[in-house]
Amino acid sequence: MDVKRDILWRVYLSYIFVVLICFAILGKAFYIQQIQGSYWRGLSDSLHQRIISIPAERGTIYSDDGQMLSTNMPKFDILIDFRVGPLHEKNGKLFREKIDTLCDSLSYLFKDKTPYDYKTILTKAFDAKEPNFEFKKKIDYQQYLALSKFPLFKLGKYKSGFIAIEINTRLNPYANLGYRTIGLARDEHKVGLESSYDTVLAGQNGRQLVRAIAGGVTVPVQDGEFLIAPQTGKDIVSNIDIFIQQVTEKALNNMMVLNDAQTGVAMVMEVKTGKIKAIANLGKVGEGKYSENLNYATRVTEPGSTFKLVTLLNALEHGVKLEDKINIEGGLWSYGGKQVKDAETSGTHETTVLHAFEESSNVGMAKLIVNNFISNPQIYYKQLSKLRLDSTSGIDLIGEGRPQITRPGSKLWAATTFPWMGFGYNIAIAPIQTLTLYNSIANNGVMMRPYLVNTIKEEGRVIKSIEPKAYPWTMASPNTIKNLRIALEGVCINGTAKKLFTNSLYKVAGKTGTALVSNGNKFYSENIFQSSFVGYFPADNPQYTIAVIIINKPHAANHYGASVAGPVWKEIADRLYSTYIQNKLELTQAFKLKDSQSFNYALSKTSFNSITKHMQIPYQDSSLNYDWLQVQGVGLNVKTAGQSMDDKAMPNIIGMKLQDAIWLCEKMGLMVKCYGKGKVVSQSLAQGQSILKGQQIQIQLN
Repeated sequence: MDVKRDILWRVYLSYIFVVLICFAILGKAFYIQQIQGSYWRGLSDSLHQRIISIPAERGTIYSDDGQMLSTNMPKFDILIDFRVGPLHEKNGKLFREKIDTLCDSLSYLFKDKTPYDYKTILTKAFDAKEPNFEFKKKIDYQQYLALSKFPLFKLGKYKSGFIAIEINTRLNPYANLGYRTIGLARDEHKVGLESSYDTVLAGQNGRQLVRAIAGGVTVPVQDGEFLIAPQTGKDIVSNIDIFIQQVTEKALNNMMVLNDAQTGVAMVMEVKTGKIKAIANLGKVGEGKYSENLNYATRVTEPGSTFKLVTLLNALEHGVKLEDKINIEGGLWSYGGKQVKDAETSGTHETTVLHAFEESSNVGMAKLIVNNFISNPQIYYKQLSKLRLDSTSGIDLIGEGRPQITRPGSKLWAATTFPWMGFGYNIAIAPIQTLTLYNSIANNGVMMRPYLVNTIKEEGRVIKSIEPKAYPWTMASPNTIKNLRIALEGVCINGTAKKLFTNSLYKVAGKTGTALVSNGNKFYSENIFQSSFVGYFPADNPQYTIAVIIINKPHAANHYGASVAGPVWKEIADRLYSTYIQNKLELTQAFKLKDSQSFNYALSKTSFNSITKHMQIPYQDSSLNYDWLQVQGVGLNVKTAGQSMDDKAMPNIIGMKLQDAIWLCEKMGLMVKCYGKGKVVSQSLAQGQSILKGQQIQIQLN
C-alpha cells in the first residue's frame, strides 16, 4: 500500500506540474498578445516598414511649337503574387483554365519565348506560391496596356496577383537632335538645359510609408497614400525650332562627313530678339560618324578672320573710313621679326580698307592695328569690353568658357601679339559670342542677350515669361554700323564669299574665316584649320544670324571658310528663306484661292480671334460668350460653335493642339499621357463623361 501511495503521489505531482506549465504558457501567450501586443507589432513593423523618398516627376522641355524635347516616359516592372487566394481556390481552377490562353498572348506580345516556355515558368511559380514573382522589367506603356487586358491579368491584382510598378525614365523623343543643348538628366550627370534649369524641372520629392516583402521588393502600406505627396516639376518651353534644328544638324553633318572634319558647331539666332532657334554640336565618334558629344558653341577657340569685324569696327570708330587707302604689301609683311601673310598673295599693294576687309587681308587688318592703336592699346581693349568680348555671352547654359585675351604687361605679351589679334589670333572666344557680335550688326548696333528658354509653365499655365534682353548701349555709332553692314555685304558681293552667293535669291552680309588652330602640345604643326562663316540675311531686312565653325582634320586639302563652312551656312539660310520668309507672301496669296478641304479644330477664342484677324479670314460666329471654340468648315467657309467647359465633365478636346489640350486637362485636375505629335485625334475619356481629380486621360495626336 505504501508503495502504491508513493507511486500515486508522484503521478499527481507530475500532473500538477504539467498543468502549471500549461497555465504558465497560456498566461505568457495572453500577456504577449494582449498586454505587449502593440509593442511587438510595432517592432515587427519597424523591421519591415520604412519611409522612402518618392521621386517627383520631372518637368518636360518643349520646343517653341510645343513638341516634347525631353520628357518622362513611364516604364513598368511587372510582378505576380502567386499567393492570392482566388488563384488556388478549387485546386487552382482559375489558373489552370486561363494559363494556356495567357501564355499564347504573352508569346505573341513579347516574342521572346514560346507559349510552352511561358507556361512552364508560370506554372512552377504558381505551384511554389511565389510572392511577388518578377515577371518582366521596364516594359513600355503600350505593352503594359496590352498585359492589363490579357486573360487572368485583367481580373486585377487581388484575383490574379498582377502587380505593375510604374517607373519614370527620362527620354529625348528626337534622340540625338540638339542633345547637348537640350541635355540629359541621369542621376548626378546633367548637361544643357536639363542642368541649367534643374531646380525648375526637378520638382519636390514626396515621402511614403512602405512595407518590405520577399525579394527586397517594397509595396505601399496603403495604395496612393503619401506622408508628403511629390510635386511635379515645372515645364520649360525653349526657343528651339524643331524644323530649324533638323535643317541645321543635317547641313552640318553632311559637310563634316564629306570633309572628314573633327568637330563642328552651327547656330541660328533670331535677330530682333536674340532667341536661339537651333544649336548643332557635332564631334567625330567613328569613321564617318558624328554625335552631339560636347557643347562646342560655348568652348573658347581662336576665332580667326571672323574677328576682323572687331578690328574694322574699332578702326571706323577711331576715324578710319572705308575708302581710305592702305598698303597690304602684296599679301606679305614683316613686323616684329615675324611675317604676316595673307591666305592668297595676289601682289596687290595699295587698296582701300573696304577691299582689304572684303578679301580678308591679314596684312590689312594688322596694319589697321599698328597704324591706329599700337601707341595706346587700351583704346582697342576698351572697345572689346563694350562689345562684351571680355566676358561671357550670358546664354542660359551652364559651362560657357570665359574669353582668353592677352593684355599688355602679361607674360605672353610680345611685339606681335597686338597686330596678330587684328586678324583673330592671340585671343580666344566662344562661337556663341561671335554669333552675338554679328547679330548686333544685323540689329543696327543693339546687342541682344542670346537665350534658349522662353517660358516656364506649371500645369499648362505660364508662370514666368523670359523676355528678350537688350544691353543698354549701342555697340558703335550709327555711321560705323552702316559702314560695317556695307563691308559685310561687300564680302558676299565682291570678296571671299562672292562665288558662294552668286545668283542668291536674297542678299547676305557675312564674313568668311580660315584660322590655323593649335592641337595641344603639338601646337600648330599638324596644319589643322578652322573654317568659319558668320553672317545674317536678308541683308536689307535681317531676320536670322547664323554662325558655322568647323575644325577640319590635319592637313585637310579643303579648309577655307568659303568652301567648308560657307556651303553649310547657305544650305541653312536657303531652307529658312524658302520656309519662313519667302513663303509669307505666298501664304498670304494662298488664302485668297478657293479651297475644298474640310477641317475641324478646337482652340481658345483668344487664339481664334488672333488668327482670323491676322489672316483676315471671314467666319460665322455662333459661339456667344464661350471661351473655347469648335471651329469647322470647308476652305474659307468657317463656322464656330462654343464649347462649355465643366470641371466635372470631360470636354471635347479633339482638334486641339497639344499645348492647349494639356493646359485644359491639367486645369481640370487630370493626369495626361499623350502619344504622337500634332493635334488631338482621340481621347480616352469621352465627351460628357464624369471626371475626378487625379484621373488619367490618354490622348492620341495625329
